[in-house]
Amino acid sequence: MATAKRPQRVAEQIRAELSMMVAQLRDPRVQGVSVIEVVCSPDLQSARVYVRRTLATEEADGKQQHAVLAGLESAGGGLRGEIARRLSLRHAPKLTFFYDESPEKRHRIDALLEEIAREPKGEPDDE
Repeated sequence: MATAKRPQRVAEQIRAELSMMVAQLRDPRVQGVSVIEVVCSPDLQSARVYVRRTLATEEADGKQQHAVLAGLESAGGGLRGEIARRLSLRHAPKLTFFYDESPEKRHRIDALLEEIAREPKGEPDDE
């Protein structure tokens, strides 16, 4: 059953290497971007790479998110080849980049829960 854990191990190694490689990219679209998580398919043919801007002063709107993903997609082939070399993989997984929106979703859920908590509780009718 050791093979069941291999995609997780490879994903973590890819995340660590990609984090360093993305930090060294000179493309202004990917400045201040962190690799949050990598999820590899069981056959290691593809990997979903979740990224987000780390600069707290900049809220990433749709255009910025698209620019980040476009910058990473343009560098994707080189990143994939370098991953294969650094991790000694015969075939590196195809990298697909996604913008991680978890913090925004979490803030939205928290706001909705606070709104519900502030609403006055109605008295049950005695009918």
